[in-house]
Amino acid sequence: MADQDDVLYLIEDDGEAPSEPHARRWKIAVIDDDQAVHEGTRFALSDYTLNGQTLEILSAYSAAEGRELMRQHPDVAAVLLDVIMETDDAGLALVEYIRNELRNETVRIILRTGQPGQAPERRVIVDYDINDYKAKTELTADKLFTSLTAALRSYQQLERMVQTRRGLEIILDAASTLYDFRSMQRLAEGVLTQIASLLNVDCAGILVLRDGGGVQQDFAVLAGSGCYSRFIGCPTPDSLDSDLRQMVEDAFRRRKHDFNDHRTVLYVRTGSGREVVVLLQAERELSETDRSLVEIFGSRLSIAFDNVILYQQLQAANTQLEDRVTQRTRALMQANRRLSTQWLRLQRANGFKNEILGTVAHDLKNPLGVILGRTEMLTELIAAGSAKENVATQIDHIRDATKRLTAMVDHLISDAIADAFDITIRREPVDLSALVSDVAEANRPSAVNKQQQIAVSSPGHSDLTMCDADRMREAIDNLVSNAIKYSPIGGKIDIVVNGDADRVRISVSDQGAGLSPEDLDRLFGRFQRLSAKPTGGESSTGLGLSIVKRIVDMHGGEVTADSAGPGQGATFTITLPAAIEARP
Repeated sequence: MADQDDVLYLIEDDGEAPSEPHARRWKIAVIDDDQAVHEGTRFALSDYTLNGQTLEILSAYSAAEGRELMRQHPDVAAVLLDVIMETDDAGLALVEYIRNELRNETVRIILRTGQPGQAPERRVIVDYDINDYKAKTELTADKLFTSLTAALRSYQQLERMVQTRRGLEIILDAASTLYDFRSMQRLAEGVLTQIASLLNVDCAGILVLRDGGGVQQDFAVLAGSGCYSRFIGCPTPDSLDSDLRQMVEDAFRRRKHDFNDHRTVLYVRTGSGREVVVLLQAERELSETDRSLVEIFGSRLSIAFDNVILYQQLQAANTQLEDRVTQRTRALMQANRRLSTQWLRLQRANGFKNEILGTVAHDLKNPLGVILGRTEMLTELIAAGSAKENVATQIDHIRDATKRLTAMVDHLISDAIADAFDITIRREPVDLSALVSDVAEANRPSAVNKQQQIAVSSPGHSDLTMCDADRMREAIDNLVSNAIKYSPIGGKIDIVVNGDADRVRISVSDQGAGLSPEDLDRLFGRFQRLSAKPTGGESSTGLGLSIVKRIVDMHGGEVTADSAGPGQGATFTITLPAAIEARP
């Protein structure tokens, strides 16, 4: 039995000890059906303090009231619980409710009983998750102080462990979340959100980033929350409040964390040399556990920010690589197109070579055979002393064959020149009317030999165009000589020169055999033999019209052919751009 002086007397308490309205207090629950126990407990603990915190005592007078109290106040640190209330085991049932249904493992439970024999201490300690078991007769003021202090210290340690575990879980979850961010802005916002979740408290924050280089003022606000959200996107540090800017600059200068009352400053330096400062203003002062967790969280930020920086660098490198690949692909495509063009040119050149060889083997062979045969006959005639007239006849045959051979060689040379892709056209103002008249006069003797007429019609003013006079003369000459070649004996060839402000046209019409639809489809190809035959036995290489088209194309003009049908003649028209000087 305890001494009389140590017995806890139940003395009526007039009121609770005053406390600061915002100071943190330990929550204690007294659950007992005896009013005197409540009053005595309040009196005995009226001046109790631990770690600068006083007590907030909550009362319940039955197990049912105790259930409701514990449900509404999960942050109760210790419970002084009577065993026998409505029933002999009401207190024990409440213990099971707190531990099993509310799953509150941190609250410290001290059982108090007036009849220990009904709930033996050994069985209760073993079967129920309690922290102390006292008989009311032995729970003096000093022992109550001792038991409560031990319980609160145990609760404090457990609470720190729970907070630490919860914080570490948040940090681990946050790590995977933060490492997924690909934008510096999104990462900064995520950091402030995760810190608020880690501390389990509403807080205002700001995050600033400074690139390496040592320029004290060169930092930018990436994210802000609460009262600091208005600083998001500040173009210069001067946009911040003076005290806030001073704290950020001090953090960059000190290069370490700083915990001061309700404000916390985190400093992080990334592996790439960039510096991050996070300034937080919480509703309460951070505990040692909070500070430790914040420091651990801050140590993970360096990797997260470097991850974003590396990702952005990778994106930039990837973009540059794509640009280089695109440029290289474009260059390869252009080279491939050039190779394809050159291949086509080589194919055309090879085809042209084969055509020339065929022409040499066929068309040139005939006049060469004539020359060779006539030469042998001429030799025999001379040896036999033949008459002069017979010798002259053989010489005329040789001359005609040589002319045909020379004409064919000239056509082949002209076509080869026209086929050269690097040929340059010497452009100069040329009066086409005068040029056409010269060509007509040059071909008039051939027309007279076939009793043909050449009529030239042109306007009174000159028709100027920018062209190569020699090449254009050759093209017109081919059309006129073709008209003479395919026109009948006694036929007429009309040459008309006209035009307007933009174009000059030269039309050559004959009265020959005309052109069939098949002729029109293959008219301007090389070595094309038309259905019509020369009316005077003249030879044809099939190159004249292809040369005309090539020359006109090089001048940016157009050559066309028109015929009403076989036997109704044909008209060939060259259209060229008019010279600027000739335009009104």
